[in-house]
Amino acid sequence: MLRILQQYYPIRNVFFILGEGFAIYFAVLIATWLHNSNIASYHFVISRKALLITMVCIVSLYFNDLYNLKITNNFKELTIRLLQSLGISSIILSAVYFIYPGTIIGERAYIVSIIIAVLLIFVWRIAYYFILENGIFNQKIALMGSGDLAKNIYNEIYDTRDCGYEIKLLISENSPNQEPNENNTVPTIRLNDGSNLFKKETSNLNIKKIIVALKEKRNCFPLKALLDCRVGGIDVIDGNSFYEMLTGKLSVEQINPGWLIYSEGFRHSHLKRLLKRTIDIIISFAMILLLLPLIVFLAIIIKMGSKGPTIFSQERVGEKRKPYQMYKFRSMIDDAERQSGPKWAEDDDPRTTSIGKFIRKWRLDEIPQLWNVLKGDMSFVGPRPEREYFVKKLEKRVPYYSKRFTVKPGLTGWAQVSYGYGSSVGDATEKLKYELFYIKNMSIFMDLVITLRTIKTVLFGKGAR
Repeated sequence: MLRILQQYYPIRNVFFILGEGFAIYFAVLIATWLHNSNIASYHFVISRKALLITMVCIVSLYFNDLYNLKITNNFKELTIRLLQSLGISSIILSAVYFIYPGTIIGERAYIVSIIIAVLLIFVWRIAYYFILENGIFNQKIALMGSGDLAKNIYNEIYDTRDCGYEIKLLISENSPNQEPNENNTVPTIRLNDGSNLFKKETSNLNIKKIIVALKEKRNCFPLKALLDCRVGGIDVIDGNSFYEMLTGKLSVEQINPGWLIYSEGFRHSHLKRLLKRTIDIIISFAMILLLLPLIVFLAIIIKMGSKGPTIFSQERVGEKRKPYQMYKFRSMIDDAERQSGPKWAEDDDPRTTSIGKFIRKWRLDEIPQLWNVLKGDMSFVGPRPEREYFVKKLEKRVPYYSKRFTVKPGLTGWAQVSYGYGSSVGDATEKLKYELFYIKNMSIFMDLVITLRTIKTVLFGKGAR
């Protein structure tokens, strides 16, 4: 397994992406060779041109969700998205070729390389799907428990084709009808069946990890059996920790304060904060200068489009619960909450103006928050700020909600790129799972990953209301 941002990914996933890159790269080389067989004298130049095409194509495939197997789960969807991605790549490369003519490989060679690349990608993906369907290279695990946490882990593994794990054994402390696999497709033993059966089954099934997700550990914890397995070379992992590594979020309904206290993370050193603040200042100042013409243009069309101020300000709760005024371009009618009172935005919200729908879809209404970042009220990356009215309601109903105020709120965040917009207590709970994961594991590298995923989200207009 490969550990990235506290999540574990199968190494085969990395080889999957690299293999696709090599397929595109060699497709360009083959097409160039077919077009001109005497390329030995300038092979280095061709290699660099092929590398450029490969990088552009891989980025296009990523931004069009070609590496999300939950989306590209059928031949039709894969074909459509693949052709779209290659079309986008062609447009980007055309712009590059216009600016740098020396990078051109030739029109015929490029067309042939695209045809070969499509064929190689399909062959590569068929082989990869065969590996996934047959569980080749999956790590075999045993799941201990029958409560909500165990069921969440079970469902997550079976809903994610390329998670890299395969549940080979269930160890339940309850009756058969309370087990995570309702269809009884996985062998099951009971904790009271004895430690000998416990050790025998894990050995026979070649179990590499035991995930302990028991509802209650005080009365039925199999200490001796787990100790024997651990000494025998089997990893034993707490269910909440495994859930974090598997999903990139914390199970706030299941974790207890002790788990948070003893778990790794939450290291917010002065140096890390200083570096993060320095980056915020530099980028926010540069973006304000760069976007100044767009800011003026948006201010004019918003003012012409409806009555009311151009800039909308609203009090939000910041770091250490300090209130501050957050700024946005106004996207709703003036005084939108006069009759309804405070409420979350909805799909096709009737309060949104015609211009507001456009700027909200492309996140242009958030641009004035660059001033909040420059002032220090906010950071580029962090939990999205919330109003005091909703904070008081959510703190009563969502466990650990107050812990999100230990860092500055952000223009974007792990919850925004992983879950999207939320307009209910259930959504707020789900988003908090991601926000606590970010607070626990925050780093400059994680901020960079979130920023890249935010660009992807904005480009495709996902999640806005």
